[in-house]
Amino acid sequence: MTGKHLSHFDLAGFSYYDGVTVFNELKIGSSLRLAVEPTNAYDPHAVEIYFGDTKLGYVPRSNNRVISKFLNLGYTDLFEVLINRITPDACPEGQIGVVVRIVEKK
Repeated sequence: MTGKHLSHFDLAGFSYYDGVTVFNELKIGSSLRLAVEPTNAYDPHAVEIYFGDTKLGYVPRSNNRVISKFLNLGYTDLFEVLINRITPDACPEGQIGVVVRIVEKK
């Protein structure tokens, strides 16, 4: 798949979820999955990020409004989400870089 760049960011909340259990499986280019979390008490636009079935964290609040709107409308196949940076020696909130692209339909 190829797409148009929408956003890039450091994965938020990495130290609070299960990313450490799959960290050695993560690679630049690994595909990730997005899911809205409508019951999130802290952010009504919360978007979770998964590697397979493992929750890694969230799209940062500063980047999640547009993404959550499309996901809530059912456009779950609109985004291509990939790891674009892994920095193992950074603090946990800066270890994983993510890029979100809008998939081009052909």
